[in-house]
This record gives sequence, C-alpha cells and structure tokens, in this order.
Amino acid sequence: MSAVAYDTLILSDVHLGAEVSRARAATRMLQENSFRRLILLGDIFADLNFGRLKKEHWKFLGAIRKLSNPKRKVEVVWVEGNHDLGLTNVMSHLVGVRVFQEYRWRYRGLTHLAIHGHQFDGFAVNSVPLSNLGTRLYLQLQKLDLKGNPIARLIDRVNTRWLRMSPKVASGAIAHARERGAQRIFCGHTHDAMHLEQNGVDYYNAGGWIDARLTYITIGDEGVRIHDYTERADDRDSGEERSEADSESAAFAGDTGLLEDFEYESVGR
Repeated sequence: MSAVAYDTLILSDVHLGAEVSRARAATRMLQENSFRRLILLGDIFADLNFGRLKKEHWKFLGAIRKLSNPKRKVEVVWVEGNHDLGLTNVMSHLVGVRVFQEYRWRYRGLTHLAIHGHQFDGFAVNSVPLSNLGTRLYLQLQKLDLKGNPIARLIDRVNTRWLRMSPKVASGAIAHARERGAQRIFCGHTHDAMHLEQNGVDYYNAGGWIDARLTYITIGDEGVRIHDYTERADDRDSGEERSEADSESAAFAGDTGLLEDFEYESVGR
C-alpha cells in the first residue's frame, strides 16, 4: 500500500475481455495505493460478453467488489463508457457499486466532474450498433496479435487519433465543465493521458490499460497527478485458458471474502 492516502484515484479503459487488457497490472496498482474514493471512468469492459473474461479479469472485478465493502470506507463509483452501455442494471449487483453517466463531487472548494468522454468526440462510430460491430472486429484482430504483431494496438492508436480525436474530446469536455460550473473535469475514452488548462478549467484524461503506456490519476493534498505504472514481468497475462476463467467466475463471490458481510450483500439493491 502507498504511504500516501489519496482522496481520489481515477482509472479508465481497462477493457476487460480484450486480449490486450492489462487487468493484472491494474489490480496490482490498486493494491499498491491507498485512497478514499475510486472512480472507474468508463470502458472497464470491452463489451458485454462476460464469456470473454479471463481469470485475471475476474480477479480485477473481485478486487473492485472487495474495495466496495462499506467496512473499507472507500467510495467506489463507476462512470458508464460507450463500451459499458447496458451495465447499469448489472454492475451494482455484481460488484456492489453505483453507476453514473456523470459523477460530480467537491474537494478543497473546487467542483470536479467525471465523465467518460465519448459524448464529446462527435462521431457516429460511438452509436451502439456501430460500436458493437467495431468491438467484434477489434477483438478478432487482437487474436492475430499472438507473436508480437501490434495489429490491434495500431488500430487502437489510429482510432484514438483519427476517430476519437483527443483535442476534440478535451475541447468538448472543457466547454461542458464551464456549463456545469466545474473547475476540473476528468475523462477517459481516448487512451491518451494528458492535462490541459483552458478558460479557467483543468481537463485531465486518465489514459488507459491496453497499450504500452499504463496510467491513472490521483487527487490529494499535492494536487492532481497523472501517474505512469511500470508493468512488471508477472503483470503480463499468463495465458490462462477460458476454462480456467470459468472456475474463477464461479468462485468470484467466495474469493472476495465478503460472503459473511450481511451489510455488504445489500449494497446496490
């Protein structure tokens, strides 16, 4: 655990179910930090097909569920992304967290907003039918990335720069923050960690957990910081088969060690 207790830690775009998801590294990062609020800033899943989740993906969800136990005094918030659409009625029961389209809070006299960011890119690719089609194609291409050929990651970088357009998302987010009277706004979606100050608003992007650069944001006494996580050799997916993930999902509730918590069982109902 980090010696520093942050007020808030923000994590985005883990894309559970994707071949390139760094779920194990994300889980370790959460274990190494101390915080009072965790914001999962959208696209935690690649899509709604839980059959694609591997053992380490279930372990990540188990860690989130454990953190959401009220006895731990950590507020866990899930902000819906374009890949998470439809999970609102599922996630509160699966891992005991509340799901929002946009989350607003006050800290040190400043208004903060967390919103995934796809609302600002303006492309029809983020419509549900096209997004689902694109996700299926993207996941198939990832399976070709078995010998280090960065096909899926190349496509993701093109998608980020051409379709999602980080500057356009940043500009839209800043305008939205001004309309909502917020001094800080946090997004994901682009997988491009960055900070931009404009018109009295600070825009931060939390980046993602599927490419070479793994990032997260903390808010605390020292201000807002974008952190780079250095991946370890044993953070890499060990290549467990889906059949092994089946037993992990079956043991999901038990592995969290929370079944005896009656108070916890009622969370989200």
